[in-house]
Amino acid sequence: MSDNRTPDWNPRDDSILDDPLPTYDRMRRECPVAWSPFQHWSLFRHSDVMQVLHEPETFSNAVSQHLSVPNGMDPPEHGRYRAVIEPYFSPDAMARFEPRCREIARELVQSLPQAGSIDVIPAFAEDFALRIQCAFMGWRCDLHEPLREWLHRNQTATLAGDRDAMAQVAVDFDSTIRSLLAERRATSNDAPEDTTTALMRETVNGRALTDEELVSILRNWTVGELGTISASVGIVLNTLARNPQLRNRLAEAPENLGKTIDEILRRDAPLMSNRRVTTCPVTLGGRRIEAGERLTLLWASANRDETVFGDPEALNPDANADQNLLYGAGIHVCPGAPLARLELNTLFEELLYWRPQFEPEGTAKRARYPAGGFARLPLRFSAGPETE
Repeated sequence: MSDNRTPDWNPRDDSILDDPLPTYDRMRRECPVAWSPFQHWSLFRHSDVMQVLHEPETFSNAVSQHLSVPNGMDPPEHGRYRAVIEPYFSPDAMARFEPRCREIARELVQSLPQAGSIDVIPAFAEDFALRIQCAFMGWRCDLHEPLREWLHRNQTATLAGDRDAMAQVAVDFDSTIRSLLAERRATSNDAPEDTTTALMRETVNGRALTDEELVSILRNWTVGELGTISASVGIVLNTLARNPQLRNRLAEAPENLGKTIDEILRRDAPLMSNRRVTTCPVTLGGRRIEAGERLTLLWASANRDETVFGDPEALNPDANADQNLLYGAGIHVCPGAPLARLELNTLFEELLYWRPQFEPEGTAKRARYPAGGFARLPLRFSAGPETE
């Protein structure tokens, strides 16, 4: 059994949880395919991760005991559901959402102090993720705080490895989603014309999506959005606060924001990892892995691979864009990438216009795996040149 093997590393060591990137950088050199009871087979190198991403017949996404649409599906089933959801992130869909996205971003940015300090994780990054997700889905504003509480409970249970608590959090979230579906059915033709209502009208394989499928899609979108957008906002804020020259350049040339944000998030991942399971015996990094073994794809390491990106700390968006795994690769590349880019680009356009002067204040605290980004990030804002 796997649990009887000698671990190659301990991903739950406090020193790694507090600051994982130095360990990831070392493991790429010393043990790029490593086993541990917690992560099973961890893949640190870009080339190994890319092999997994482009061989779905060998490395299956069906890793969850619960229905996961379409993340936890393999071809051909994956393609059928993927075709249903991709139009929600099309250029036309993004263009329709952009005005509301900008309105939310501007309101939040203008609520920041013109002079003073705040912890931007709860007061800005989380607020943005919650408001923007509810707006995109067409959910009521009174769901912001329940969703925040759910997000914190989920993070706490996951960090503690408390499976019972994690199961209860999932049940509570699914109950919220089912109540939203029931509300729309009760209002029939008066249901709001929004993303949630549109999904309820979708079909796959010639039939309507079941409630179980709808809940799974909405759960995946919400879990991914709340956690990764909040983490992304914190990571980019931290980078810009510590690099005023970069911040000033982007304020003067906001057309470069998109590619620069992608590159910042390559260097410091908002989403730390994903999972796969082998369908047959394989060899990766000189290690034989049997069928049915679980793999952890460490985006946070693969996207810092020196053999691909050179100095992992250097920001070089033009050179690194094609190999950046921020949104994955292969058939499971993130369908929501256009939405995430729209949200982040718009938020930082507004921030650098209305509140361009900010710097670190006090001690930041990293979020712990499996979360990325920061748990605490105090920044001081100061009045810059007047902007009309």
